[in-house]
Formats: sequence, structure tokens, C-alpha cells
Amino acid sequence: MAEGSAASRYVKLRKEQAPVEDITPGELNQPIDVPQLNVRKCHECMQVLPETYEPPSDENWTTGIFGCAEDPESCRTGLFCPCVLYGRNIEAVRDEIPWTQPCVCHAVCVEGGMALAAVTALFSGYIDPQTTVVICEGLFFAWWMCGIYSGLFRQELQKKYHLKNAPCDHCMVHCCLHWCALCQEHREMKNHLSDADASASTTMDPPPVQAMNTEENKDASSSSSSSPSSAKSQHNDLEMVPL
Repeated sequence: MAEGSAASRYVKLRKEQAPVEDITPGELNQPIDVPQLNVRKCHECMQVLPETYEPPSDENWTTGIFGCAEDPESCRTGLFCPCVLYGRNIEAVRDEIPWTQPCVCHAVCVEGGMALAAVTALFSGYIDPQTTVVICEGLFFAWWMCGIYSGLFRQELQKKYHLKNAPCDHCMVHCCLHWCALCQEHREMKNHLSDADASASTTMDPPPVQAMNTEENKDASSSSSSSPSSAKSQHNDLEMVPL
């Protein structure tokens, strides 16, 4: 009886009861994402910034709204193919969107609307006046909608580079000066990218190699060899004075 109770107190562990998990090398050394540490900090004082903080938009544009001639390539592209320039601008700000999607959208809405307006004006004598008014109102509304959509992209660009509204609100700029705004935005991104590349390519020269001349080595060796003899002479010159 005693032997049975003593044997029941212990459980024999078997291999299948405690399986061993396979751990790949480096699996336990993975970085841990701590949400409390992912906060915005000031670059100067390293203080934690609130989530609603927005840096002031007080930077000036590097080029003016009418400075299209400063970059002839973007000027030609914006004049003859504004949809291509618009697609490139969108792709430069948002990497996840290919330039073909906004290019096609711009070509259908803006260039298509301009072609429809030209056809309506050309055949105005053959179209009912009321139909012409409806078409013009639709084109006018579509133009303002495209200006607002393009203005939202300009606003995102201003937040990225802390730019101020110049010469007026971002939506009004695209509604009134759409082609000039496209060229200005392209020049702005191009200038900022060139500045970033210039700062990244800055190199520092290593310090010059310092070497001692042979004469200096001889002087150093002679001074080191003469120092023990001088010390001995100083010790030999000492005299014993009775107290």
C-alpha cells in the first residue's frame, strides 16, 4: 500500500509529452516594435511632440508661379502634354501610385473636356442652344472639380516641404493657373531632390598622415638616452649633511 501511494506521486515524463520546438538561428534576436517609443520628436531639443502638431508652413517656393522658362523641359512637357507632367508629379510624391493612372485621369478629364468644348464651339450653329448651355455648365463644373483635386495634391506637396500658399489658395491656383502650377510643382520637387543629393554626396577628406623625420627620431633617442645619465649625475652631486 505504501509502495503504491509512493509510486503514484511521481509522473514519468516521456518525449512525446514535451515536444521540442525547432528554433531557427536568429529567431529570438528580432527587433520588438514598441508603440510608446514611436513618437514624433523635435530635431533640435528631442522633446516629444503631440500627435496634432504640424510644423508651420512659412517656407517660400524656390521659383515663382510664372517661372516656367527656368526649366524648359518641364515647360514644354506642361504645354504640350500636361497629363504626363501631372502623372510624374503625383508619382514623385506618392510612390505607391504609378504615373500612368493620374496621367490617364488628367487626359480624360482635362484634355477631353477641352476637346469637347472646342467641338461644341465649332458646331454651335448646329446644336440646340439649350444643349450648348448644358454642355458648357458641365464642362465648367468638371474644370472646377479637377482644379480642386489637383489642389489637394499641391496642398500635400506644401505640407511635405513646409511651403506657404503662394500666390493664393492651392485650389484657386490650379483652377486659374493650372499649367503654371504644374510646372512650378515639378521645379520645386526637382530643386529639393537636387539639394538632397548634394547633401548626401558630401564627402570629408581624411586627416593627413603624420610622420616624424629621422632627425627628430635621433633627437628623441638622444634625449631619452641622456635622461638616465643626467639623473645619475644629479644623484651623485648630493651631499650628506649631519644633523
